[in-house]
Amino acid sequence: MKSPQLSLDAMLAPLRDTRILLAASPDELTSIVSGLRRLRLLGRLAVAAERSAVVDSLPRVVADQLRSARVAAAARARAALWELDRVAYALRAQPGIPLVALKGAGYLLTGLPGAVGRSFADVDLLVPFDDLGTVESTLRRSGWVPAELTPYDERYYRRWTHELPPLTHVERALEVDVHHGILMPTARLKPSPALLFAASRAVPGSRFRVLAPADRVLHAMAHLFYGGEMDGALRELLDIDDQLRHYAADEAGFWDGFWPRATALGLGLPAYYGLRYSSRLLGTPVPPGVLEASRDAAPSAPVAWLMDGIVPRVLLPRPLYTRDVSDSLARGAAYVRSHWVKMPPLLLARHLSRKAWVRLARDRGEPGSAFSRSGS
Repeated sequence: MKSPQLSLDAMLAPLRDTRILLAASPDELTSIVSGLRRLRLLGRLAVAAERSAVVDSLPRVVADQLRSARVAAAARARAALWELDRVAYALRAQPGIPLVALKGAGYLLTGLPGAVGRSFADVDLLVPFDDLGTVESTLRRSGWVPAELTPYDERYYRRWTHELPPLTHVERALEVDVHHGILMPTARLKPSPALLFAASRAVPGSRFRVLAPADRVLHAMAHLFYGGEMDGALRELLDIDDQLRHYAADEAGFWDGFWPRATALGLGLPAYYGLRYSSRLLGTPVPPGVLEASRDAAPSAPVAWLMDGIVPRVLLPRPLYTRDVSDSLARGAAYVRSHWVKMPPLLLARHLSRKAWVRLARDRGEPGSAFSRSGS
């Protein structure tokens, strides 16, 4: 029997209160577990279910999957910390180069809620553009090798993106993504890396730094709404919610400085979207004054209307068993938008034409038609 496709509220409910799992039907449990696994949130649920002792009262097959997810997430977190340790060791002769741990790596180093049960596929670092060559050459000499890329993909990374091609150590499987900015240089928004580095904070007892609190939230918002297709992006919206709640409670003056910082970095529009949808969909407590200020960055009414239709749909994984026309339209619109905000029209036309040609060649089984994640 096919399990039902759950709503956003139904998928969020057990993350907020694991006792809901105890009243769920077998089909609902199947949908929750499979859906959260696809969203890379099963480890988060597993940790919460074990902390509340709910896992012991669940059907054995479900309990075993949750325990396995918790163990796997813990192993990946250890692997991420070890990868960071090895990077720091490799770059020990360049102590003056700031290494800023981004996203999950930064959450892990500083114990933010977003690190709980997280499954790490890579660690993301931000370094100054002028130090990029030194960092890359040092890591490559120390055993990290770049992904195999076509000449086009290599040029795509080097000329147009804000990061190096992914690096993976010959002895380990975790990728290291070295960035020199938080958005592509070709994107319509251009936050200053210099401002980010200037406000970054040292992690006690570590070679690494992390972005300032407001900057970490703004990076998460920019990454969600200007960094990709938003497909299955519930985890990223939860990261935003987690951080806003955490810093509102633990960082004095956080809300007073948040919107001025968004404006200074030129990230008003993704900040508007982040505040709008985290408060609407996740109930994030945002001060009314901040929401009011964010409306200065709001898009036109038609664009806002379209986004209100797109965002809730793309937060969940694509339905496995149904073909919903409106869902497909929303995801298609998100795909088009994700490219439109990252590249100027001429470059975008060239890039999409190249992608279409490569996909056609791959479907025909022609040699040399591999295409990296940069074009997927």
